[in-house]
Amino acid sequence: MSHDHGHQHHHHEPAQYGKAFAAGIGLNILFVAVEAIYGFFSDSLSLLADAGHNLSDVLGLIIAWAAVWLGKKLPTKKRTYGYKKSSVMAALLNAIILLIAIGAIFLGAIQRFAHPEPVAGKTVMIVAVIGIVINTITALLFMSGRKTDLNIRGAFLHMAADALVSLGVVIAGAIILFTGWEWVDPVTSIIIAIVIFAGTWGLLREAADLSLDAVPAGVDADAIKTYLEQIPTVLNVHDLHIWGMSTTETILTVHIVRSQIEDNDLLLEKLEKELHDKFGIEHATIQIEKGTYVCGLAPDNKV
Repeated sequence: MSHDHGHQHHHHEPAQYGKAFAAGIGLNILFVAVEAIYGFFSDSLSLLADAGHNLSDVLGLIIAWAAVWLGKKLPTKKRTYGYKKSSVMAALLNAIILLIAIGAIFLGAIQRFAHPEPVAGKTVMIVAVIGIVINTITALLFMSGRKTDLNIRGAFLHMAADALVSLGVVIAGAIILFTGWEWVDPVTSIIIAIVIFAGTWGLLREAADLSLDAVPAGVDADAIKTYLEQIPTVLNVHDLHIWGMSTTETILTVHIVRSQIEDNDLLLEKLEKELHDKFGIEHATIQIEKGTYVCGLAPDNKV
């Protein structure tokens, strides 16, 4: 009976977003200061409240940045995968923060329906335009990585959501100033909240899946099993597990029963390369069995 383990280590560094995070955090802290100053001198509670809300965006960016930094730390005897999972935790936390913000927007809109408030003044609209510019610039810094890294997508959605909120303030304010239709303000807020929720739901679902070690989106587990089963000398493939070590790196473990084991090292080298090149598996652990005993992990429902 022989058990061979193939390990493949690709030191896959996440995209270098350090400067993007620093710029985004700096711009948003500056915007919070502008809102707080204008809010204080114009006696605008809405501006002061929005300044507080934008502090949560700074927190979201800090969380995402910390996860990227932690992901680069080396493994230890206790944390054998290092802190790579922190990117998944950051994406999940940012999704929850966004959902809380959406809830606050809905609540504010409902309250304005029940108790209409004066339309946002010109000062508020001017500050909102500044917000559109700053949040759009910050969102664009993370746009390229939003499709490949869930953690970066969380940062992108935070900024894009705030740009939408600021745009809503300007559009609603302009319409109300010209028409006097005060109901436009809460309606616009609800529409924006729905749009943000549509983007956040996907982030939340994927982050929750990754935190539960589900197969990452874009990885076809059936195709991987079929590929392994079609290799000559392979009699059986079982105990196949695929999960995300981080928001950018995928792990695979599997047991393979072979009719011959003399060329295990050559096969392992081939499998590790092709699993990486064809399916994006960054870290593969492969246990090869001769089939002279019944593996306790062979049943599909056995974990």
